[in-house]
Amino acid sequence: MKFLSPVFCIFLLIASACVSRAQTPGNGDSLGALAALLQDQPPPDTSEPALTLDDVERIALARNPEIEVAARRVVIAEAHIPAAGALDDPTAMYRGWGVPLHQPWNYNDAQNMFSVSQTLPGPGKRALRTDVAESDVAESKAELEQVRLEVQVRVQKAFDDMLLANDEIQIHAQHVAIARQAIEAARIKYTVGAVPQQDVLKAQIALTQLGEHMIRFDRDANLARARLNTLLGRDPNAPLNVRGAYAVLTPLPDEQALEELALHSRPDLVEARVAAERSRKEQALAKKAYIPDVTVTGGYMLTQPTSKMRNNYMVEASMNLPWLNHRKHNAEIAEAAAKTTEQDAELAELRNAAFGQVEEALVQARAARRFALLYHDHLQPQAEATLQSSVIAYENGKTNFLDLLDSQMTVIDIDLAWVQAVADFDTRLADLELATGAPLDQLQSVKSEVKP
Repeated sequence: MKFLSPVFCIFLLIASACVSRAQTPGNGDSLGALAALLQDQPPPDTSEPALTLDDVERIALARNPEIEVAARRVVIAEAHIPAAGALDDPTAMYRGWGVPLHQPWNYNDAQNMFSVSQTLPGPGKRALRTDVAESDVAESKAELEQVRLEVQVRVQKAFDDMLLANDEIQIHAQHVAIARQAIEAARIKYTVGAVPQQDVLKAQIALTQLGEHMIRFDRDANLARARLNTLLGRDPNAPLNVRGAYAVLTPLPDEQALEELALHSRPDLVEARVAAERSRKEQALAKKAYIPDVTVTGGYMLTQPTSKMRNNYMVEASMNLPWLNHRKHNAEIAEAAAKTTEQDAELAELRNAAFGQVEEALVQARAARRFALLYHDHLQPQAEATLQSSVIAYENGKTNFLDLLDSQMTVIDIDLAWVQAVADFDTRLADLELATGAPLDQLQSVKSEVKP
């Protein structure tokens, strides 16, 4: 960024001191109040160590509550895998046959049977249930990666907002220092001369704008700090210092490379592909409904004491008859097939939406880069040249104080616009990384993996 040159500071001070006498004594009081408005702001709390972008991203990925919730969902899905492919509980049974009605307590004259049964699903059903549960885990992990990506992008934006607010405050502080000197010189001159009313009012308006800037910059810094602390899982009011630089305004990748990166890396596309694969497994499982499940039973039977065979055992097998309930199973198969086509359509829709988001983010990033380069390559040099020309013209008596003041305010506005432009470029890069699902520096690795 650029700040006012020391030469211009001297000329501004001279210009302020050379203003003519005030026409009303109230002007001195007004400028005094304005000087109070532009008093130095309290210095920021530097007791906390300054954090870089890598630091805050690492803290956020470790402590962010949203990420913790998504990670718990993965643990829940993983815990379900053993239960999904497990057998149903075995069944224990006691059966008493032939208990005399006139002696309902006399089980010695009854046939007492004790048995244990176990249902065995049809071939392939347990494996498919396990596969579906593993797909749920993969889907939960993709959701976790999506949350991590979104949190990381929000952290980058909040970090850039803090950097921007800090830079704006620094620019503001340098200009306020000059303005306070000008006000003090003007107040001294008021005691011995007179000034045109319009010059005083114009100076007051320009200087009051600096006070308005500080209110906005301080608000933006506090909001960014609160957002970043929240993302880090900290108290929003906790002190937080950051340090870093904006992204270099290098050329952006082409759209095709970004789309390939999105197909390879976007967590929501990975999640949609996993969901589509899971629906196909569920469809295959539904078709296996026509394979009957078998229940096997083994037991011990104790007969009456008068029986020749007092001790007996029994073996029993049974199975369900799904063919007799074809309406139900056909409906389940049709439902699974419809879900499969719906998941495939959703995957196609998400892919199309992803390409649209990549295009929008790329357009925004290109525009932000062009704005930043416009300020850096053209507007800043032009404003500085205009300012220097105004200083020379004022020194030679060829222009007035108001023209000089306008040139100064133009430089201030362009300095602020420059840092806002580079910060906006950083923000658009974060949006582009959200649209592609990965940092842009991974483009080279993706190109090596994707065959032409």
